[in-house]
Parts: sequence; structure tokens; C-alpha cells
Amino acid sequence: MNVFKYHHHFRLQILGRLLLNYFVGEGPSISSRIGSKQCFGNHSEDQQMTEFMEYLDSLKNYEKLGVPTGAGTDSEDGFDLGRMKRLMERLGNPQSKFKAIHIAGTKGKGSTAAFLSNILRAEGYSVGCYTSPHIETIRERISLGRSGEMVSGKALNFLFKRNKELLDQSVKLENGRISHFEVLTAMAFSLFAQENVDVAVIEAGLGGARDATNIICSSILAAAVITSIGEEHMAALGGSLESIAMAKAGIIKHGCPTILGGPFIPNIECILRDKALSMSSPVVSASDPGNRSTIKGVSLLNGRLCQCCDLIIQTDDEFIELFDVNLRMLGRHQLQNAATATCVILTLRNLGWRISDASIRSGLEKTFLVGRSHFLSAKEAGMLGLPGTTILLDGAHTKDSAKALVDTIQMSFPDAQLALVVAMASDKDHNGFATEFLQFD
Repeated sequence: MNVFKYHHHFRLQILGRLLLNYFVGEGPSISSRIGSKQCFGNHSEDQQMTEFMEYLDSLKNYEKLGVPTGAGTDSEDGFDLGRMKRLMERLGNPQSKFKAIHIAGTKGKGSTAAFLSNILRAEGYSVGCYTSPHIETIRERISLGRSGEMVSGKALNFLFKRNKELLDQSVKLENGRISHFEVLTAMAFSLFAQENVDVAVIEAGLGGARDATNIICSSILAAAVITSIGEEHMAALGGSLESIAMAKAGIIKHGCPTILGGPFIPNIECILRDKALSMSSPVVSASDPGNRSTIKGVSLLNGRLCQCCDLIIQTDDEFIELFDVNLRMLGRHQLQNAATATCVILTLRNLGWRISDASIRSGLEKTFLVGRSHFLSAKEAGMLGLPGTTILLDGAHTKDSAKALVDTIQMSFPDAQLALVVAMASDKDHNGFATEFLQFD
């Protein structure tokens, strides 16, 4: 891990997602020290899935090793999606037993998935949600049911042991090429089928076309969502914005609606729309001129910062006006993610799904994720030994996400002084990230 620090006469403290455990050092975990039991699990739960974790650790983990050049492209260099399909066939194709919303994009996938899951749960649907990466425990990646609780270690380990023989067969037949992410994805889909979820919200891991999650066929895909296109994982996704767009457009399926987040630069939007056209996929864009979303102000609500927003969203056959929505997810980029999720919901409603305006509001307002423009409360800052300090946790690690973070800070604390502490992997754009803060006024 390459760690750099930059001080710019500021008092506000920002910690990257990869810095969380580094910052608190030895002793209690970050979750126990900031009291985020809803967002993190406990270690006793993790101890109940030791066998599963040991099995995963025996497999190739590209999140740790790095992704090979071109592995996310739909080419000879790309991951073999057939391997994942064969694994799922051995497991009985559990991914065919529920409706799915598939989300790809450089940024905004996890937040959009959270907004969607909470809106659907507010309406009473049983929802499975699969995202990546995680902060403290791998169980964070899988949530279930109407309450959205993360999967228990016991349930995950039981499912693994029940399927271990089939997994072993697959590893052997595929000459040991089955990966950590493929097995985890397979177990998540198996769990969703076992629990009879009404719908699964699935975040692609890398790209889209050759991602292990892209085994969802058109008959069960409710919608494909592409949130944004940016310069991340460039080598793995072909080396250009155009190749990244093509890789992510690989989740678009024949006849299934595609929702675009954006905004995109014109040539990238053309690539996405051309792919949708070739698949006879109707397109809805959250960035259409008729859609308007504004932030009216930032204030404390129940001890937490939130932004008061208006959303006016129109699709071909649906229209919604939501005024004074109190989003706990801060920043203009999060408002755009909320607008994208709302476009998805209106598209589903037009297809006959039962989702009220009240559920949309409730789901948007309920959504909160640790490490996304996450201001700690005064009590939590005190627990970390920093009383009286405003602390912001955020997982930004690209130039674009740094720009969004700076924008959020300027909006929330325009006169703040900042002490910036950053930790990120060595393959990230450190200079691009730092440049955004050097321009901080």
C-alpha cells in the first residue's frame, strides 16, 4: 500500500476507505469504535464462516493480485465467462430463479444499488443485494430480505458446506481456474434463490461483459443500469474510455430496458445507446434535460448531516415530483445516483411493478453507506479520541471521485480547514487525486 499525506491548513479530516483500519491501529475495530453495527458485522459472526473463508483464500483473488491486461474486455484476453456458466449449471442455475437489476459503471454502482434496494424494500419486496468490495467483512457484500440485513456467517458457511462437493468438482474440471470472486458470486446467487427473494440488485465487479455476474439472461433481467464511465481499471478494460464503455455495455440484454445515469460525454453516450439499439433495448436517461434535481441546503437531522433535495423525474410514461427529500448520502454525485435509481424504479413501475411515490421517498431517505461522504457524529469522533473534530470518511480514490469529494466538502463546510490523510493502492492515480485537493479554495 502506498500511503501519502497532504496537509493544507485544514481541520476537517478525511480518511479513504482503505485507511479505516490503518487509522485506528491496533485494538477495537473501526466498526465498534464508531458504533456502526448496522453497516458492519461482528467478529463472532465471521468466525462462523471460517471454512468458507479458508476455501475462498485458496482460490485466485484478482482483487489482491491485480487484474490481467484486457481481462474485463469482450475479447480473447477477457475472463472466460463460460467457466462461470458451467459452475452455475452444476449448482442448478440458481440465478434463473429471481428477477434481477444489473448495475455496471465506473462510479456510483454501490450507492445506486443501495438506493434501489431500499426503495424496493420500502414497498415490501424481499430483496437480495450483491455489491463489492467490502470494508471489514465479506458479509457486507450480501444483504437479504425485507430488512436488508447482511448475510450471517452461519448461513453463508452452511450454504458453502452444502455445495462444497460441487465446487470442488468445478475447480478440478476447470483446472483450478475458478476464482475467489466467481465462487463468492455463485454463493450469493444460490443464497438469493434459497431465500426466494423477489428481486436481486446485482453490482458488476469489473466492467460488465466478462464479469462473473453477467450470467443473467434476458428472461429474468428487469433492467440494466450503467451509472458512469471514467478512467479506472484502464488496462483491464482495454485502455480507453471507449473500450471501458463497451465493456460495461456488455450487461445490456435483448429487449430489456437500459437506464443510463451519466452525464456522459457525447461519444461515450453514443456507444452505450448504439449497444442498446442493437439489442432492441429501450433507453431511459437520468441525465435527460427534462429531469431536474437540486440541492436546497445541508443541515443536521437527528444528529447527522443530510442534504435537502428536490427531484423531478420523467420517463416516457411515468412522472414523479419529490420535494424536500432528506438524503443522508451527501454530494451532487449522490443526488445523481438517487435520480438514476428513481429512473430505474419508474421504468419498473411502467412495466407493472407496484412501487408507490411514498416508497421511493422512504427508500431514498433511508439509504446510508459507511465510507461514502460519511461524516461521523460528535459522539463517534469522541470515541476515536478526536472530540470537537469534524471527521469525514470517504472511499474516493480516482480523480473524478476526488473532485466529487471536494465539491461535497465545499458545499457542506465552505469555510472549513482540512487535514487530509489518504491511503490507497499503488496502482491508483495518486497525482490526479491530489491535484483536485490542491485546487481546493
